[in-house]
Amino acid sequence: MKYLVVLAAAAVAALGFAALRYGEADDSPGMQLIGVLLVVAAAFGAWRGLRRTR
Repeated sequence: MKYLVVLAAAAVAALGFAALRYGEADDSPGMQLIGVLLVVAAAFGAWRGLRRTR
């Protein structure tokens, strides 16, 4: 179960990073904010999920 949490967090972080890069190329501050929020949410979710599975 621990590996599933890490895999899901990595997928969400990759999506957030892609949104951040796309927003930067398109000069869209809203898309950049969404990307940053996805990366932060993925990091927090992984931290919380890994803490619960121990």
